[in-house]
Amino acid sequence: MSLLAELAPNKGATHKKKRIGRGDGSGWGGTAGKGHKGQLARSGGKVKRGFEGGQTPLHRRLPKFGFKNTDFKDNYVIINLQQLNRYEGEVSPALLAEQGFLKKTEKLKVLANGKLDKSLTVKAHKFSAAAKAEIEKAGGKVEVL
Repeated sequence: MSLLAELAPNKGATHKKKRIGRGDGSGWGGTAGKGHKGQLARSGGKVKRGFEGGQTPLHRRLPKFGFKNTDFKDNYVIINLQQLNRYEGEVSPALLAEQGFLKKTEKLKVLANGKLDKSLTVKAHKFSAAAKAEIEKAGGKVEVL
């Protein structure tokens, strides 16, 4: 049984810190491991990340790609049939926007995940074929905006 005070790292697991610039006798005196002159030997002499000595850096040599013009893209918010069960009568994007479910600029798509238990009039921009059939089977109406 060992005491906390007697705990020590395994032999060879730790190393003494290299003390540079402490005289020639230490082996790390003189230039202190920085070589002779040059930018890296100076105080504050750092090279910024990606700098290649004046050569055009890699991030500028590689081709640019991947532009997507999303300004005119239609953003659809998906609602499933099981989520429609909490509404009564008519469900429209205006009603859902009022409740914070979607923004006024977003469009609505209805998918057939889950089961619809009641008759509803559903107004949306898109319907999956299965969702359309399920709504009509439950006695509801589908209106494409």
